Amino acid sequence: MNEVVIVDACRSAVGKKEGSLGRVHPTDTLGEVMTKLLERSGLKTNQVDQVVGGCINKLGAQGMNVIRTAWLAHGGTEKTPCITVDAQCGSSQEAVMLAQSLIKSGMAEAVMACGVENMSRLRIGSDSVGLPKEYGKPVSRSYFEHFEFASQFEGAERVAQKYQVTRQDADNFGLASQERAARAVSEGRFKSQIIPLEVPVFDEAGNRTEETKVFDQDEILRDTSLEALARLKPVAREDGIHTAGTSSQIADGAAAVLLMSSNRAGELGLKPMAKVVETALVGCDPVLMLEGPIPATEKLLEASGLSIDDISVFEVNEAFASVVLSWAKSVGADMEKVNPNGGAIALGHPLGATGCFLITKAVHELQRIQGAYGLVSMCCGGGLGTGTLVQRV
Repeated sequence: MNEVVIVDACRSAVGKKEGSLGRVHPTDTLGEVMTKLLERSGLKTNQVDQVVGGCINKLGAQGMNVIRTAWLAHGGTEKTPCITVDAQCGSSQEAVMLAQSLIKSGMAEAVMACGVENMSRLRIGSDSVGLPKEYGKPVSRSYFEHFEFASQFEGAERVAQKYQVTRQDADNFGLASQERAARAVSEGRFKSQIIPLEVPVFDEAGNRTEETKVFDQDEILRDTSLEALARLKPVAREDGIHTAGTSSQIADGAAAVLLMSSNRAGELGLKPMAKVVETALVGCDPVLMLEGPIPATEKLLEASGLSIDDISVFEVNEAFASVVLSWAKSVGADMEKVNPNGGAIALGHPLGATGCFLITKAVHELQRIQGAYGLVSMCCGGGLGTGTLVQRV
């Protein structure tokens, strides 16, 4: 079996709702990130054996095979195959798992994993809600013979109840996410991972002008306080604990991770950032839905023989505060190591791209602090959990 390494990982800055990336075609956002990632490593597109990418809402601007379109639209060789995968919010993290599998098995030597989502154009659920009646519904009657159908918002509240996460716990966590992200930006911690993009400028009427600007800084962060968070109304139900301040934000963005066999990286004279130790995809209760990071983490640690204390950095997606807090209670993680530079509550959650965002954040943070291991995990709609364990090299 081949040893699999991450040569480099990068991302766009995260765009806020109707922000700098809102009117940029998602294939252009991703295509630029793909191109710049290869430039940073000194590779040509014909040196990439395959591209595997994640995207959730695959219609309209993200229809067809959006990963293939982005690759070709920005100079990628036509001989490199590209596929789009869907594991809901964990889609691009699952793309990393598939890339690792291809390389580990010897079927490929260099694979790019990536993801993109433009939520300004295509909101969450765009591929299943509000479509013409004749398109049908995503869940058939037979599903209800086995499971109740609940939204992710409801799932987050049920997870909070199960693990006794309070409104105060959630507000404290939401504030910490904002404060950590603000500190990371002020200290320039994201500069090594963000690819500056030249994006068009639109006038007040929404018309594209001849001007462009460089977009290179996350634009979702909010200045808040516990008092301000306490005044926000719950988003799911009146007795719920989650508000707009403790839930992930609508966001636009793209990220990409370049993986190789250690032999190929050596032949090309490339110094890897990290080694992929283990990956995981698990199933969990589709009604609670958001517990996936717990069994995913347990599976990664068991397979690697590591303990929770061996991990230097955790990146666990902040879909909702209760997801991370329930996970931490279950696995015993040190919260000082969890999302040290803020998470989706502060920085946004561009759905199918977030997995590669988190892996990018993890490997760069490991380099910054000279840490040993990083663990990335996400909850996914429908009851899935994704996981990646990396070791700095």
